[in-house]
Amino acid sequence: MSDILDPKPDESPMRWDLDAIFPGGSRSEVYRDFLRDLERDVRAFAERLSRDEPSLAELVESWEDLAARLREAAAFAECLTAQDVHDAEATALSLWVREIAAKFEAALADVDRILLAADEAAFRAFLEDPAGGEARRAIAPVLEERRRRAAQKLPPEQERLVAALGADGYHGWHAVYAEVAGRIRIEVEHDGCRETLSVAQAQNRLEDPERAVRERVFAAYERAWDSLAHVGAQILNHLAGYRLTLYRLRGWDDFLREPLEMNRLTRPTLEAMWAAVEAEKPTLVRYLKAKADLLGLEALAWYDVDAPVLRRPSAEEQKVPYAEARRTIVRNFSAVDPEWGALALRAFREGWIEAEDRPGKRAGGFCTSFPITGVSRIFLTYGGTKGSFATLAHELGHAYHQWVVRHLPVLAQGYPMSLAETASTFAEIVVQDRLLEEAAAEERLSLLDDVLRRAVAYFMNLHARFLFEVEFYARRREGFVPREELDRLMEAAQRRAYRESLSSYHPLFWFSKLHFYLTDVPFYNFPYTFGYLFAHLLHHTYLEAPASFADRYRDLLRDSGRLPVETIAQKHLGLDLTDEGVWRRAARHAVRHVEAFLQEARK
Repeated sequence: MSDILDPKPDESPMRWDLDAIFPGGSRSEVYRDFLRDLERDVRAFAERLSRDEPSLAELVESWEDLAARLREAAAFAECLTAQDVHDAEATALSLWVREIAAKFEAALADVDRILLAADEAAFRAFLEDPAGGEARRAIAPVLEERRRRAAQKLPPEQERLVAALGADGYHGWHAVYAEVAGRIRIEVEHDGCRETLSVAQAQNRLEDPERAVRERVFAAYERAWDSLAHVGAQILNHLAGYRLTLYRLRGWDDFLREPLEMNRLTRPTLEAMWAAVEAEKPTLVRYLKAKADLLGLEALAWYDVDAPVLRRPSAEEQKVPYAEARRTIVRNFSAVDPEWGALALRAFREGWIEAEDRPGKRAGGFCTSFPITGVSRIFLTYGGTKGSFATLAHELGHAYHQWVVRHLPVLAQGYPMSLAETASTFAEIVVQDRLLEEAAAEERLSLLDDVLRRAVAYFMNLHARFLFEVEFYARRREGFVPREELDRLMEAAQRRAYRESLSSYHPLFWFSKLHFYLTDVPFYNFPYTFGYLFAHLLHHTYLEAPASFADRYRDLLRDSGRLPVETIAQKHLGLDLTDEGVWRRAARHAVRHVEAFLQEARK
């Protein structure tokens, strides 16, 4: 146990090891051979489905094999392009993977056709066949869901055409955004010298304790994005236009239908959640006002929200060294579940994490899993700020989630973003809560601020993104939305979400935020808030019964890829997620530290 709680510093590299998966990086011949074999087998799978109908057992076996290999390939390509946005070979490999994925997605239209054509009695017999064992029972809800959704789409041959055109159309626009955003550079002056920052490095500077630094970097950040905003407007409009056209052809009137189905939750649950968030926002506005007072401001600007509250120590004194972050995370994960702590320690020691702060890296953070290799890889730019510390814990929560489900059939591992963000956010909460319990008096204000900044992000920042997208999609139905109108919509959404509590906003957020341009998950916002609040419900459960929590948590995670979230909440926590009162309890738990912050601020 002591080995888990106090890992040695020299056993935690800050650069990940990709060679353990496919040696050679973007020049790997092993990876290229893997892609050639995958492409050949996807083509054979598609050809077979087009000329005959395999048994359901054969269909599922081939489907799962190809899905696992495609996830392995896509995860590696994502790592390559993230670690060096200038790696042309990585970009080409990523495009190759997307082309294979498009062919596989097109083949799945025939999978849907076969599922729909199956006689109800035969389909039920297949699901309930004892010979299928536990694996068959695990994927039964997934197959039923797939069959039901297929009946609500275009005819299979048309869906196959949609998928085939998506590689160079729909998904191609995301690739254009990634290329444009990856080339943005932020030019700033620092100590009399001009400095060029990547987007990720500039974002870390927005947590600098000196307001002049934040203001200068943010102004340069806005100028950089503004210079290409006309391109961003084109990309965003075409992505939304593609989605809306497809929805119209399918006969879907509600543009929230797909994101709700993908997250396996219903509109009543979403509405109950946002109503609870709105009800607790006044509490967070009090926090923002108190923070502004501490910083000597009438009101916070957008670039002040993540600023540290203690101005006197130097930036270096306020940073969390990587080794300290590692020790804190491993120790606190282990307190909840020793298996969780051991997994985190393995991630640090075995090079699962790309944390180095260097130019050329993609902005943001992610965790991606390799279902065949059985490991994960975590990407971020660790700048020593509390924000990057929280991101590290967050991504390790994702890694644990994937570790728990790794032995399930691949089709039962496809948990929605809503529950993916539950596991990652619960990891953040566990670490932050324990830090608060153990904090010395001089650290308490800063730690409380860090916890409440996260609440602002989930209650206000993400709500602004949701409000923007709802309004944008409504306008896009009527035609192209110009760049200037996008700015206005974004600022209006931020003003509403933050209750007019800031002195300035970020109108170009619609361009600078990658999440608006992702093509695998539309409305990449409300699932974060869902995950955050559901994680607080889990944390409340943990505090009430810590001894039995680890087993309950693992059981919940194992169900996350196969059941609707409302069913999971009822089964494992006894909660009705359509009840606003449940979400109010979660929201109050999330903002419970505001009073303590106000008291500390008055000292």
